[in-house]
Amino acid sequence: MKPLKTFDKEAVKFNLAKIKKGGENFEIIVEPEKIIEFKNHKINNIGEVLRYEKIFSDAKKGYLASETQLESVFGTNDPLKIAEVILNQGEIQFTQEYRDKIREEKRNKIIDIISRNAIDPRTGLPHPRTRIEAAFDEARVKIDELKDAESQINDIVLKLRPILPIKFATKEIQIKIGPNYAPKAYSVVQRLGKIKFDNWQSDGTWVCTIEIPAGMQNEFFDKLNKLTHGAIESKILS
Repeated sequence: MKPLKTFDKEAVKFNLAKIKKGGENFEIIVEPEKIIEFKNHKINNIGEVLRYEKIFSDAKKGYLASETQLESVFGTNDPLKIAEVILNQGEIQFTQEYRDKIREEKRNKIIDIISRNAIDPRTGLPHPRTRIEAAFDEARVKIDELKDAESQINDIVLKLRPILPIKFATKEIQIKIGPNYAPKAYSVVQRLGKIKFDNWQSDGTWVCTIEIPAGMQNEFFDKLNKLTHGAIESKILS
């Protein structure tokens, strides 16, 4: 079968899902972001995942699988039904460029989550981001490009702990802000954590108790001190 010439120039950019069945190779060209969403059960529309609704025997050469082959192996020539089989049972093959990009993005997101939510149990203080990054390198942490950053946290923390003591914790803080800054402070505090109790006093002073990730304690106070020019009373409850 003649190849589809329109694909030749962009073949190196193809992200594929492929499977071998009945002694034959079958491939589909996928949108990389969508295949990750599909694998993490965020979408189930196969059409969104496919770049082209076609089944190939060799996508990089532009060769389509014959309808006879498809009927023989899959019992149908419907590209969406066949693509679903390939996506669920086959192998995902990203371009090197995309793998590097997505791994770096997820690595940064995971490090950000750890730095915001975890502390050093020996000191009760958050680890500097640079220390977490160094521990990643020392532990040779591998990022799975098909999994959400959040779903990889637990396994990665287990690998980091022999190098970097990590404890996920929260801080409960009581704050009191005068009427001049309280209205603006409310929206900032609400974004940073979970307000467990609040009370607006008759003069417009706002008192609240907030729960935040322990690693965000410094950021929390920095933002509020900047907003109120230091006119804030606070007490760490736990």
